[in-house]
Amino acid sequence: MLAEADGTVPHGSDSSMRTSSINNNINPDSSILISKMEDVVIPFSSEVPCDNNGQRMWWAFLASSMVTFFGGLFIILLWRTLKYLWTVCCHCNIKNKEAQKVNNPANNQAADRPPKGPDEKEEAPASEVGWMTSVKDWAGVMISAQTLTGRVLVVLVFALSIGALGIYFIDSSDPIESCQNFYKDFTLQIDMAFNVFFLLYFGLRFIAANDKLWFWLEVNSVVDFFTVPPVFVSVYLNRSWLGLRFLRALRLIQFSEILQFLNILKTSNSIKLVNLCSIFISTWLTAAGFIHLVENSGDPWENFQNSQSLSYWECVYLLMVTMSTVGYGDVYAKTTLGRLFMVFFILGGLAMFASYVPEIIELIGNRKKYGGSYSAVNGRKHIVVCGHITLESVSNFLKDFLHKDRDDVNVEIVFLHNISPNLELEALFKRHFTQVEFYQGSVLNPHDLARVKIESADACLILANKYCADPDAEDASNIMRVISIKNYHPKIRIITQMLQYHNKAHLLNIPSWNWKEGDDAICLAELKAGFIAQSCLAQGLSTMLANLFSMRSFIEIEEDTWQKYYLEGVANEMYTEYLSSAFVGLSFPTVCELCYVKLKLLLIAIEYKSEQRESRFVSILINPGNHVKMQEGTLGFFIASDAKEVKRAFFYCKACHDDITDPKRIKKCGCKRPKMSVYKRMKLACCFDCGRSEQDCSCMSGSVHSNMDTLQRAYPLSSVSVHDCATTLRAFEDEHPSTLSPKKKQRNGGMRNSPNCSPKMMSRHDPLLIPGNEQIENMDMNVKRYDSTGMFHWCPSKDIEKVILTRSEASMTVLSGHVVVCIFGDVTSALVGLRNLVMPLRASNFHYHELKPIVFVGSLDYLRREWETLHNFPKVSILPGTPLSRADLRAVNINLCDMCVILSANQNNIEDASLQDKECILASLNIKSMQFDDSIGVLQANSQGFTPPGMDRSSPDSSPVHGFVRQASVTTGSNIPIITELVNDSNVQFLDQDDDDDPDTELYLTQPFACGTAFAVSVLDSLMSATYFNDNILTLIRTLVTGGATPELEALLAEENALRGGYSTPQTLANRDRCRVAQLALYDGPFADLGDGGCYGDLFCKALKTYNMLCFGIYRLRDAHLSAPSQCTKRYVITNPPYEFELVPTDLIFCLMQFDHNAGQSRTSLSHSSHSSHSSSKKSSSVHSIPPSNRQNRSSKTREARDKQKYSNGLKDPLYK
Repeated sequence: MLAEADGTVPHGSDSSMRTSSINNNINPDSSILISKMEDVVIPFSSEVPCDNNGQRMWWAFLASSMVTFFGGLFIILLWRTLKYLWTVCCHCNIKNKEAQKVNNPANNQAADRPPKGPDEKEEAPASEVGWMTSVKDWAGVMISAQTLTGRVLVVLVFALSIGALGIYFIDSSDPIESCQNFYKDFTLQIDMAFNVFFLLYFGLRFIAANDKLWFWLEVNSVVDFFTVPPVFVSVYLNRSWLGLRFLRALRLIQFSEILQFLNILKTSNSIKLVNLCSIFISTWLTAAGFIHLVENSGDPWENFQNSQSLSYWECVYLLMVTMSTVGYGDVYAKTTLGRLFMVFFILGGLAMFASYVPEIIELIGNRKKYGGSYSAVNGRKHIVVCGHITLESVSNFLKDFLHKDRDDVNVEIVFLHNISPNLELEALFKRHFTQVEFYQGSVLNPHDLARVKIESADACLILANKYCADPDAEDASNIMRVISIKNYHPKIRIITQMLQYHNKAHLLNIPSWNWKEGDDAICLAELKAGFIAQSCLAQGLSTMLANLFSMRSFIEIEEDTWQKYYLEGVANEMYTEYLSSAFVGLSFPTVCELCYVKLKLLLIAIEYKSEQRESRFVSILINPGNHVKMQEGTLGFFIASDAKEVKRAFFYCKACHDDITDPKRIKKCGCKRPKMSVYKRMKLACCFDCGRSEQDCSCMSGSVHSNMDTLQRAYPLSSVSVHDCATTLRAFEDEHPSTLSPKKKQRNGGMRNSPNCSPKMMSRHDPLLIPGNEQIENMDMNVKRYDSTGMFHWCPSKDIEKVILTRSEASMTVLSGHVVVCIFGDVTSALVGLRNLVMPLRASNFHYHELKPIVFVGSLDYLRREWETLHNFPKVSILPGTPLSRADLRAVNINLCDMCVILSANQNNIEDASLQDKECILASLNIKSMQFDDSIGVLQANSQGFTPPGMDRSSPDSSPVHGFVRQASVTTGSNIPIITELVNDSNVQFLDQDDDDDPDTELYLTQPFACGTAFAVSVLDSLMSATYFNDNILTLIRTLVTGGATPELEALLAEENALRGGYSTPQTLANRDRCRVAQLALYDGPFADLGDGGCYGDLFCKALKTYNMLCFGIYRLRDAHLSAPSQCTKRYVITNPPYEFELVPTDLIFCLMQFDHNAGQSRTSLSHSSHSSHSSSKKSSSVHSIPPSNRQNRSSKTREARDKQKYSNGLKDPLYK
């Protein structure tokens, strides 16, 4: 009917030439057809060179789509009509039959019989419906993406639809209608294949559809109607019409569904964002395709004469400027159809643009900036830090974790928090971008845990909000974080901060929580109370310990001020390092002395591995006695200024480093250390303990076998590589001779025959071998004096009414040498955990008469809530009142106390940070401004310091180590030893009115903190990083400050929340034999000769050799460096002074003293370890001596004071019942 043209669309001049040739070769038969079809013939156009007549066939393509759509719609409606009529007719027939059955009784009998016939008749249609249903279900499964085949099919259909849209973009550069040869046009062949697949998929969808009518009117069905049939028409006519193929862009609306099928989109925001973008883009592209069609074709009623040539992308541009209401006018619609469409499109497009675009921008803007995933780096560990992530907590953590004094920290820190960081915190992360990354998310979400690679992390650290109003809620949040992390990866090591001690028990309920594998809970309330309690025993110790476990940079000061010596000590930290094999077989005091003198290191504890209990039992021993020998691979705890210095203990070699005087030159040597036999090693150790040479040692005079039996019983066997230990130590002794006089050396039997090191006392850790009446008393099976673990003094529970003192009763008791705890709190206040404060003061390594009475001054309502955890401790009393009342303070003789502790339970309930500590500051200033009468000075008891263990108090050669005597009572409150707890570090400026601390000064640089009179919980932040780098650090500090809390005790408290009394057994009594912190006065006693101008190193060696006391710091008067006398009684802390540091008589020495078994036999010799600290604080540094004649007067006054105190206590003594 129509002539075919093989040529394609001509362009430019070639087009005009080809059209002229076509006009010259018009088929005469064609003119007949043209005359018959004048209504559809259009004037010749160069864009359609398909035949000689220039006839368009667009109507054929459009008709195919319309016929398919309306024809199918008509069939569906017809089918529904017929089905409806048939249903109505059948329904009427059924009603008539039922009426006949009712009227005919014979039919009723038939109805009573089993309806077998009707059932059989129903089976046929049922089977037919079943077959139809199975086919329908199969088709539904194929297109519903419920199976892998269905998902593949759905994704494939979408991909082919986008492919078909791409082909449309390619063909849009050609004329709207052109002649195409199907066998030569590659794009037409591909489009044909795609549409065949679409047709098959349409059939599946039609079969699976429940409502055929609604399916026929769906958008995807309309797209198929106007895109699939024209392709088959184009193959039949060898002609292509671009037409409505742009409708394929509507398939983009399903893009979010496809991504959900592929499990790519999971969050609601991402799904919503993709939905909005797909709808906006598909509408935009579809409308551009319609404008492209009508503008390039023209209006039919204008004989297509008003068309204009516009590319598809120009139409896309036109639609965008139209939707945005900009309308530059460079491109516009000329046809009537185009303009009419634009009118309606502006209404819908503008509404869509105004609503969709802002929402899209908002969703994109609200997308998590830190929502990526962590990429682990090979060879580099990473930790995850979560919990309370703020600028303060993160800066404090990073300052300590990334401190330069540590070795190269090859650890990347990944912070995970559900709130994006503010600008300041973001800037902090950028400054540490090489080692810090931040991701937004929650540890309660397993997906976020996977993002930060928690399964490959070295540890997870959880920070707590120390300033929250509800500590229990904060602990509950952290416990939930632990549960979530352990549930995701049970083997991950977790270090978490806890605020309340009683909440630690909940961690034990987590099955995968295992402290043996490195899991640790740093309880801030427990450690804070422990630090403060140790300050009650040795004032200033809280400051020293806080500085030791914090990384501080060395600040050099040239002037000779107290800050210079304080900051030199602040630069010291706690490190661990394995000891060299040169130390194997030597006793701890020997190794400690060698490390201090030769290596300039202070060794305070070791990790000891015992072969008992059929398995290796590892424990941390703090300053153990001579019975503990170094083993191969022993881990030591050192105090040093940086980690590089501690390496000396690992590299030390006798052959290479014996003649080195500069410890900095001790490096790793290349010599091969000779293997020494077990017999040789033990023989040298035995000879060294005897103090004789190897040839003169009488203990090895027997045969080799008998000698081996003797040595094996005395020393554990281990194959080690050591040097000539005896030669090493003899040379060391020759270089640093003992400071004891020849007479004392002869009496003590040499360096190792001091009272604590005599053969009789070598087994002093075995309580069965301890002589004295106290051992027999403690073994009384009918009396419970200690808790079931033997770590704390214990008494039967007392009712709170029995320990309450009235103001008059407290005044009559004449308290002295006690601890006053001023506590602010009420019924609604959070509990501070006073048990953690009392437990170190009731440790079993004190004898009963050494226990300081504790008096709580505060609200009775609050103390009733705390009493449940305190009622099993002896010597505890309560004075109901307020710490701001001077009458209450005078009633408890605060001027005679050894320490006054000021605590508050209301600190976190105030929003203003500067007012959080108002109660504690007011109480501290109130006490300091009080004035006292000197008339009761004679009633002061126990003015002497402690006596070193092993010294015979009756021996004239070993007089007690006297502290300063309180010759006059405290007349002003400023001389009362006070320690105040603060929440806000900046409030420390208000405690001392005479200091010049800047408000912006860091806490550790302020005078109150340096003097040990202020303590803030923020100093405990450094324990997180310290515990990560060495999990033994937390065990060591808890052993030091808690008085001996163990995991077994925590499990017991988790069960009963109270200490359980236990009968004394050899095992529990052995637990008493452990070190405790004390302060040694240098004024008189065996160390008096070193107190005036002596060297600290000489004192260190003498105390260690003679009494096994390990000195580690000085508590010095603030103005001791001044040549002029000063009346200031404030002291500051000097940590680990060098060997040549000069001592002054007013110094107090921090030391770790052994448990004194003999002190329990003489009840009249009191040994308050920190009493010398208190009494010396009342003296001026200008006093340098006390006449010897005053000592007898002092002793008589002391006895008189004790007699008067006993008389007063006879009236009312709730403390000592």
